[in-house]
Amino acid sequence: MATHITDKILAFCREPKSVSSEYAKDPTKPPGHYADQLYGKEHTAVTEQQPPHLRTPPSKEEILRARQCGNWGDSEPSQLFLQCYHDALCSLEHDPLAGVISPSLMGSNGVLPVTIIAPLPDICRHMSNVIARAEHEVFLATNYWITSDASRLITDSLLELSKRAGSRGQKIVVKIMYDRGNIKQVKENHQPVSVEEYTGKAIKLPHPSEIPNLDMQVQNYHRPALGTFHSKFMIVDRKIAIVQSNNIQDNDNLEMMTHLEGPIVDSLYDTALLAWHTIMTPPLPQLHSPALAGRVTSFDDPTFQSMFDGAENVPGQRGELLPLHAPGSPHYDPDVASEVRRMQDVLAPLPGETRVEAITRHLNIATKLSQHGALPENALDEGMTPMIPHRPHAPFPIALVNRRPWGALNHKGVNVPQNEAWLSAIRNATSSVFIQTPNLNASPLIPTLKEALERGVDITYYVCLGYNDAGELLPFQGGVNEMVADQLYESLDKASKQRLHVHYYVAKDQMAPIHNGFKKRSCHIKLLIADGHVGIQGNGNQDTQSWFHSMEVNIMIDSEQICGEWRAAIERNQNTHQYGEASQVDGIWRDERGNEAEGAVGKDPGKFAWAKGVVGAVQRVRGAGGF
Repeated sequence: MATHITDKILAFCREPKSVSSEYAKDPTKPPGHYADQLYGKEHTAVTEQQPPHLRTPPSKEEILRARQCGNWGDSEPSQLFLQCYHDALCSLEHDPLAGVISPSLMGSNGVLPVTIIAPLPDICRHMSNVIARAEHEVFLATNYWITSDASRLITDSLLELSKRAGSRGQKIVVKIMYDRGNIKQVKENHQPVSVEEYTGKAIKLPHPSEIPNLDMQVQNYHRPALGTFHSKFMIVDRKIAIVQSNNIQDNDNLEMMTHLEGPIVDSLYDTALLAWHTIMTPPLPQLHSPALAGRVTSFDDPTFQSMFDGAENVPGQRGELLPLHAPGSPHYDPDVASEVRRMQDVLAPLPGETRVEAITRHLNIATKLSQHGALPENALDEGMTPMIPHRPHAPFPIALVNRRPWGALNHKGVNVPQNEAWLSAIRNATSSVFIQTPNLNASPLIPTLKEALERGVDITYYVCLGYNDAGELLPFQGGVNEMVADQLYESLDKASKQRLHVHYYVAKDQMAPIHNGFKKRSCHIKLLIADGHVGIQGNGNQDTQSWFHSMEVNIMIDSEQICGEWRAAIERNQNTHQYGEASQVDGIWRDERGNEAEGAVGKDPGKFAWAKGVVGAVQRVRGAGGF
């Protein structure tokens, strides 16, 4: 990759054309045709030989050049944001589409009205409301889709959307993408999914006869062998974009989702077209209606504004509680404010129930388990707030830092915008870095963390105990979280050790980590915040698979307000900061008696760890393992 923004990269970024703009002129050809026309056939990655933690910060001239490579509107990117953006752009030198986006749309701006940090079904509840309110089109992309309560929330909303569209005399276009490995993908990565297949028991999407007012097309995308379509995002009416950590399945994960509006939606739209690649039948109707046109956002809705007028909104103090919006028993809301109220009502204690018991009840919904809450009522400092509406704000800089899938059985596909942005955020941070991810073991990441710690940067990271441990024990996968934490602490001097804070996820109703193997309380959030104002959120994990192989979609924002509210919500909706801290000697969590958590592999999994890894790999392919 390049070490500076070359004239070639600058020209791509300043080019007014994009895949989406050219495709809009003639959608009879596939988006992939315009990708080849504008940027040439797909290029082989050229791996940077210099270790990333040894790179030098870009000069003032280079920062200015990066500033010229984005559409920031009236917002002004910070130096740290531009340093990260500069390094992400440099990865485009040999492959302009390494970020699965036209370079001219990679840097943008927008607003972020809502974040959700909650159990997986709560994100699907919001997605289903947004789908039901659609007026023209829906594009939904996920890695793993399986028949479940989560999928039922989505399919119920498609039925509702068809009904509403019919009452308006409309036809809505719906595109759905997922990854279910198929032998045909050896020849063609993008496989159309037949009605017979997508209505079968594994997927259970509605039959066309059930949704007469929707025109739905479904695609299965995978790049063999390891190039998983790990992306999880949704775009509705080219007005709203959702970027989330969750798949469409039932599990015990705490997840994170952002709801975006403004010009950044056009960037995600471009990514959607590039990901789809093949002919769209029919094309998306909003091809000629870019979000950049400056349409109304959620902030213009008086009901949204009312959430910040100072009035008390305490669940249970407004009369009758609203029922849960549930699979098979939907209760659609007309706006975000109504969704927030309904969600908080769900967490209100029922008669005879404590606040902790109400939280436990909610955390058990997805898995239908009866895990008991261990947290005493008097230890609950503040309640759980799954939906976090953000106070209205001006548009701020947002960039897409994605990665193209890399299927080959090697680690050459590493220099991509996602990885370069992560590394740059850590390398250029001056005070603090916060990370939450299921696993943290990617080989380029560890020395960069070490270098930052030795420079005096405080680093806190939250991981999930035992998340797909068996798969992480395979050769070249990086190892389990305890092994990595121990090795990192072992490499640090005394002062640097005091700046590293490793925590293992603890659910809001618990006082200790629960190993992922029990499938009771796990976390799947993917977030990095540097110096309190540059945040990277989306699909990518800090593990080998996401760093070297999977297609990922992530936003990078420059907002002290949103990053601060994310951090506060992270702490409010889990107990990791209170009860999950590991030893600053070896990075291992132990209880007050010195015992590791039940099921923990520990820092030394043994000489036959690879055998467990084979089992984990099989589970992952079957969709049973963490991904």
